[in-house]
Amino acid sequence: MDADGREDGAAVSAAGFGLKGPRGWAFRGVDIDAPAGALVAVEGPSGSGRTCLLLALTGRMRPSEGTARVGGLRLPKQMAALRRVSALAHVPGVTDLDPALTVAEHLKERALLQRRFGGGLRGLLRPRAERVTEAKLRIDSALTAAGLDRESLPKGSRTAVRDLERTEALRLSLALALIGRPRLIGVDDTDLKLSDAERVAVWEQLRSIAAAGTTVVAVCSEAPADTIVVSTAPARAEAEATSKGASEETVEKTSEKTDKNDDDTDTDGGTTADALAEAGRS
Repeated sequence: MDADGREDGAAVSAAGFGLKGPRGWAFRGVDIDAPAGALVAVEGPSGSGRTCLLLALTGRMRPSEGTARVGGLRLPKQMAALRRVSALAHVPGVTDLDPALTVAEHLKERALLQRRFGGGLRGLLRPRAERVTEAKLRIDSALTAAGLDRESLPKGSRTAVRDLERTEALRLSLALALIGRPRLIGVDDTDLKLSDAERVAVWEQLRSIAAAGTTVVAVCSEAPADTIVVSTAPARAEAEATSKGASEETVEKTSEKTDKNDDDTDTDGGTTADALAEAGRS
């Protein structure tokens, strides 16, 4: 258990798991059996439904067939509950960083969102000094876990996202996801356009996060040997021909589908403006 008395990690299991989009199956027949605190690599060619599987396993997309459990939560019946204990990082179109904001502004905004929507009423009623201390602790812990050293950046915490290297931006996205202390974190495009040395460094960081207790599901084109590998490679030529279009269109409709499935507040959506205002930006 962690400092909040919460069980670490989330076991992930699935059998015959599949998701069908407007143009066909995004992925189908996926089987997973991973213990809590595991590092799971979702491997497959681009357009094979890897991102859709990531979103489904974190409760952001509704599966079409099969069964799955994440941390004891059943899919699709408990998608809303799963979203409260999972987080996403580096997912294009879902967790995009604002290039105009600085590292400090991104971190402060996420901490404010976490306090407002993730800490409950009791957290909101605590003295301001206590809230500030808690936010700083969450930010520092998340940065350490993600391996991002603010002092090594060109302008420290005042460095704009547009000035970050590719791996630095990935680590910032990881840190933002970890601020909420999720039991499961999903990371997309883990090895996209990275050098061999950068890939090794990123996977080492993901191993460290998993070793600390948080289950990690990471999308990649080629999985390291020491991970639990889940493949989305199409089994049939027909699936290969349709999966790319299904994946792209289904990802675009992620927010719309989630809103129709339940009434939970999406802290990455309309409430962001409130947090920015409290952070001193309009």
